[in-house]
Amino acid sequence: MKQVIEHIIKALVEDESAVKLSVHEEGENVTITVNVAERDMGRVIGKSGATVTAIRTILKNCNSKDGKRYFIQIGDRKESPRQY
Repeated sequence: MKQVIEHIIKALVEDESAVKLSVHEEGENVTITVNVAERDMGRVIGKSGATVTAIRTILKNCNSKDGKRYFIQIGDRKESPRQY
Protein backbone atom coordinates (compact mmCIF):
# COMPACT_ATOMS: atom_id res chain seq x y z
CA MET A 1 0.00 0.00 0.00
CA LYS A 2 2.89 2.35 0.75
CA GLN A 3 4.08 2.10 -2.86
CA VAL A 4 0.62 2.99 -4.20
CA ILE A 5 0.37 6.09 -1.98
CA GLU A 6 3.93 7.11 -2.83
CA HIS A 7 3.16 6.84 -6.56
CA ILE A 8 0.02 8.99 -6.20
CA ILE A 9 1.77 11.64 -4.07
CA LYS A 10 4.77 11.88 -6.40
CA ALA A 11 2.43 12.40 -9.35
CA LEU A 12 0.92 15.41 -7.54
CA VAL A 13 4.01 17.28 -6.34
CA GLU A 14 6.69 19.30 -8.10
CA ASP A 15 9.56 18.23 -5.83
CA GLU A 16 9.46 14.41 -5.87
CA SER A 17 12.75 14.17 -3.97
CA ALA A 18 11.13 15.77 -0.91
CA VAL A 19 8.42 13.11 -0.63
CA LYS A 20 8.93 11.01 2.49
CA LEU A 21 6.55 8.31 3.68
CA SER A 22 6.67 6.48 6.97
CA VAL A 23 4.47 3.62 8.08
CA HIS A 24 3.37 2.95 11.64
CA GLU A 25 1.51 -0.28 12.36
CA GLU A 26 -0.45 -0.78 15.54
CA GLY A 27 -2.39 -4.01 15.46
CA GLU A 28 -4.66 -3.96 12.43
CA ASN A 29 -4.35 -0.16 12.04
CA VAL A 30 -1.70 1.19 9.66
CA THR A 31 -0.94 4.91 9.54
CA ILE A 32 0.97 6.24 6.55
CA THR A 33 2.52 9.62 7.27
CA VAL A 34 3.31 11.71 4.19
CA ASN A 35 5.77 14.59 4.30
CA VAL A 36 6.29 16.80 1.27
CA ALA A 37 7.95 20.13 0.54
CA GLU A 38 6.10 23.09 2.06
CA ARG A 39 5.22 24.47 -1.38
CA ASP A 40 3.63 21.14 -2.41
CA MET A 41 1.44 20.77 0.68
CA GLY A 42 -1.50 22.52 -1.02
CA ARG A 43 -1.30 20.20 -4.02
CA VAL A 44 -1.50 17.11 -1.80
CA ILE A 45 -4.35 18.44 0.33
CA GLY A 46 -6.26 20.01 -2.56
CA LYS A 47 -8.99 22.60 -2.58
CA SER A 48 -11.14 22.10 0.53
CA GLY A 49 -9.27 18.84 1.13
CA ALA A 50 -10.61 17.19 -2.02
CA THR A 51 -7.35 15.52 -3.05
CA VAL A 52 -6.52 14.03 0.34
CA THR A 53 -10.15 12.90 0.66
CA ALA A 54 -9.81 11.03 -2.65
CA ILE A 55 -6.62 9.37 -1.40
CA ARG A 56 -8.40 8.38 1.82
CA THR A 57 -11.22 6.88 -0.26
CA ILE A 58 -8.69 4.70 -2.07
CA LEU A 59 -7.30 3.56 1.27
CA LYS A 60 -10.78 2.87 2.64
CA ASN A 61 -11.58 0.62 -0.32
CA CYS A 62 -8.36 -1.31 0.26
CA ASN A 63 -9.11 -1.87 3.95
CA SER A 64 -11.24 -4.96 3.49
CA LYS A 65 -8.86 -6.76 1.12
CA ASP A 66 -6.06 -7.54 3.58
CA GLY A 67 -7.80 -7.14 6.94
CA LYS A 68 -5.91 -3.96 7.87
CA ARG A 69 -7.29 -0.46 8.28
CA TYR A 70 -5.23 2.22 6.56
CA PHE A 71 -5.06 5.87 7.55
CA ILE A 72 -3.13 8.72 5.97
CA GLN A 73 -1.63 11.66 7.79
CA ILE A 74 -0.30 14.62 5.85
CA GLY A 75 2.65 16.29 7.53
CA ASP A 76 4.19 15.58 10.89
CA ARG A 77 1.95 16.66 13.74
CA LYS A 78 4.95 16.74 16.07
CA GLU A 79 6.20 19.89 14.37
CA SER A 80 5.45 23.14 16.09
CA PRO A 81 2.76 25.24 14.41
CA ARG A 82 3.77 28.14 12.20
CA GLN A 83 4.05 31.47 13.90
CA TYR A 84 2.90 34.57 12.05
